[in-house]
Amino acid sequence: MRVNKKKYQSIWTDGENRIFIIDQTLLPYSFRELELKTADDAAKAISLMQVRGAPLIGVTAAFGIYLASCEDNSDENLHAAKKALIKTRPTAINLKWAVEQMVDKLLKLETSKRNKAAFDLAKEFEEKDILINQKIGNNGFEVIKKIYARKKDTVNILTHCNAGWLATVDRGTATAPIYKARDMGIPLHVWVDETRPRNQGSQLTAWELKNEEIDHTIIPDNTGGHLMQRQMVDVVITGSDRTTYTGDVCNKIGTYLKALAAFDNNVPFYVALPTSTIDWDIDDGKNIIIEERDEDEIHFIKGLNDNSEVVNLRITPEGSKGSNFAFDVTPSKLVAGLITENGICLPNENDIRKTNA
Repeated sequence: MRVNKKKYQSIWTDGENRIFIIDQTLLPYSFRELELKTADDAAKAISLMQVRGAPLIGVTAAFGIYLASCEDNSDENLHAAKKALIKTRPTAINLKWAVEQMVDKLLKLETSKRNKAAFDLAKEFEEKDILINQKIGNNGFEVIKKIYARKKDTVNILTHCNAGWLATVDRGTATAPIYKARDMGIPLHVWVDETRPRNQGSQLTAWELKNEEIDHTIIPDNTGGHLMQRQMVDVVITGSDRTTYTGDVCNKIGTYLKALAAFDNNVPFYVALPTSTIDWDIDDGKNIIIEERDEDEIHFIKGLNDNSEVVNLRITPEGSKGSNFAFDVTPSKLVAGLITENGICLPNENDIRKTNA
């Protein structure tokens, strides 16, 4: 996608097989490219959320295994790197899925062939992610197109957190249908939830949409229901960090409340995700491990002061405790459909298996 009119991916390689990312912790105030030189660099980038979003985490972890093979391509080191990378973020299934595929394939090869194979495999994950998101965009576009055909006016879309190109290699999941609709000339407006406590909506999604010149408005997290009551939202599209094969959706904290409001106001609630985000081992969202993050993310907020300096400010009373669950689970009964690269399916086991087998 575009940054100051220049095309970027969220992760990329150069001609010397070096790996670069965008340091997302600095956005939207500054833009910096960061090279990942070691497997530990990749693990830290994921843990510190310099990269985030389930698909991008998976691709970054795949390159992390490649970097581990550059350091030491023994069975022992690959297993150690696998363990360290999986430990960084427990909820997003793509990370575990990518790392296990990488290591399983590499262990079957002679050590002398592992380094090149690791890079080629990681590049394959990168390229597949781009293609998958294009297909998600094409499939999700049909939802927006039908709304526009009925409404004959601007389509208002509510999204939550960042499931844009910054959460993938390119185009995003929830934003891919938006970009496709824009390209096809449909007038759009996006309501962007701020997404406390890390503000990935107001800081990342809004930054993306600004660069893509898509009309958008940033709103406090609790505004969505109010807008739906007043028929100011036509459709909700979010991403997913893990989805059960029965259709329960685990996504950024606050997603469940948006789904409840949408259900109560007859606003269709769609989830855009690659099939790699489907957990074929879990049938109930209550069994998904929910990451709990540092409570300082609640107590402090990042922003610019009057001198255009980035500062962290405490916004809570000293001594007050904080609880920082990073994700929640939306039951399948609240979901209108899952937008995958293979099509749109209903959130039930039969349809998910039939569409994504």
